Amino acid sequence: MADITAAAVKALRESTGAGMMDCKKALTENNGEMEAAQDWLRTKGLAAAAKKSGRIAAEGLVGVAAGEGVAAVAEVNSETDFVARNDAFQGFVTSVAGMALDAEGDIDAASAASFPGGEGSLADEATKMVGTIGENIQIRRMAALKVGTGVVATYVHNATATNLGKIGVLVALESDGDKNQLNALGKQIAMHVAATKPQSLTVDDLDPDAVEKERAVLVDQAKESGKSEEIAQKMVEGRIRKWYSEVVLTEQTFVIDNETKIADVVKNAAGDVGAPVELTGFVRFEIGEGIEKKEEDFAAEVAAQIG
Repeated sequence: MADITAAAVKALRESTGAGMMDCKKALTENNGEMEAAQDWLRTKGLAAAAKKSGRIAAEGLVGVAAGEGVAAVAEVNSETDFVARNDAFQGFVTSVAGMALDAEGDIDAASAASFPGGEGSLADEATKMVGTIGENIQIRRMAALKVGTGVVATYVHNATATNLGKIGVLVALESDGDKNQLNALGKQIAMHVAATKPQSLTVDDLDPDAVEKERAVLVDQAKESGKSEEIAQKMVEGRIRKWYSEVVLTEQTFVIDNETKIADVVKNAAGDVGAPVELTGFVRFEIGEGIEKKEEDFAAEVAAQIG
């Protein structure tokens, strides 16, 4: 067996961008031969993955998967929207959503689990996918909702394939009532969530910092109006309630009829479902949400390359 020197590992790492341990393994597997080690890394997809891992990936797909009383959603990012139409990528995201369901939304557990039909873990398969697709691929996040009795409904907006799209929503409804009726109600509420982007399920669930920030803005606005302290306080409370109706799911007006609060929609559904219904949770994933996309200056890029 050839002696693998630190200098050889360093040289391979610089030429491929792969990790140090991967480079050492590549050289060990190939008797210290540099070109063979480079080919080995490319075959494994490790060189491509390392070089592409720093690129911004804000496109891709959100996938959902559902079981009995449980459902999961996962976001897998790519660099370009074009990849979202790739069959291999779509199949990968579908598998990721299924693994998110098995792991009940625990991304660490899912990443370490064996990939269906693969030779390694989900994390290993993601690395291989980079080599197959040719772009940075990131499993960004996943979540799951579960009910004791009832359903977790799913909805995908801007679907590109079954259970895959740009926005994925889960809605959990606890009830002993008819599950078909519950699923229909859950899907309608999920469509509402996709459209309105609520920040929380109830007023009590709102981030206290967000509430204080909003209140501070409203207080400043009230003071600017020149009203008395008593009237200013009433203005602030009224505007806070209006804000709640915009950002809290149970306080929002149902987009389907544009007149009923979601809390009342759920309460009124008991008649159709045959039992009381409780809305216990929701999750909304939108592709690329919160990722700062790099602004490309094509002219500057060309000029830099010429220079």
